[in-house]
Amino acid sequence: MADTNDKSEKPAADAPGITVPDDASGTPPASAIPPAGELAGADAEKAAMVEQAKSRVAAVKESLAETTAAATPPGAPKAPVKKKEEGPKPTDASGHELAKKLKGQFNGAVLEATEFLGQLSLRIRADRLREVCGFLRDEPAARFDYLSDLTCVHFPLDAEPFEIVYNLYSIPRNERVRLKVRLAEGAGIDSVTAIWPAANWMEREVYDLFGVTFQDHPDLRRILLPPDWEGHPLRKDYPLEFIENQWTSRHLPEMTDVQREQLEQRRAYGLEILSVPQERMMREILQSGKEVMPKDK
Repeated sequence: MADTNDKSEKPAADAPGITVPDDASGTPPASAIPPAGELAGADAEKAAMVEQAKSRVAAVKESLAETTAAATPPGAPKAPVKKKEEGPKPTDASGHELAKKLKGQFNGAVLEATEFLGQLSLRIRADRLREVCGFLRDEPAARFDYLSDLTCVHFPLDAEPFEIVYNLYSIPRNERVRLKVRLAEGAGIDSVTAIWPAANWMEREVYDLFGVTFQDHPDLRRILLPPDWEGHPLRKDYPLEFIENQWTSRHLPEMTDVQREQLEQRRAYGLEILSVPQERMMREILQSGKEVMPKDK
């Protein structure tokens, strides 16, 4: 019975470098095996083709380098680097339907109209803000019945350093518009709480953190900081490091010179604040029966 594991497969007769034996065993003679370190026929041909391709690529690179060097005079400036594509910029929106309606209704109230990524922004005169807001809420073609946000931006080097921003939204029309008003240092602006009651706490926040006053506000007082706090933390000229003022001297416990030096060292190394007993007492003061700041009415 013949062994099924004995296979007499005969190598291809056209394989280069290999002599096909006449016997059926399929094992090439010793003379057909290439010496150690030498490639067989197919591998040797493939290696030769790779070397020829590398030589051609090197020759092309050398030729291109010589051509570029010959075309560029010595000392010539390099070609300018291509700038990155700039992003979208605001465009003039004087022809917008809402801008034209406001300009026709309130002569001189709209100072500028721009559009950015589909968002209309209108710069309004401060003394005309309240009547413009009332019109935008009640006009059937506008109906901006929701004040989604009211905030402020501080530009300390400008003549009018404060920019009050009103983001309005029309629920029935699903449209938005942004109003901007510039104010000088110490100048106030009319409150819009009578138009949108949601402006109450928003205007208090701007008053607290920027120091902008809102005329005819029903309850204009600080909302985040104690009433006797000095300064307005969101102004660009407000110091970022820990400061000592009258409020801290009144409400924080007294510390010895050694304790104060230890505290300053911990702050200099960036360690957590409220990490020593004297500062942790601040939480106890606020959580105890002593009233440091009045509660909201």
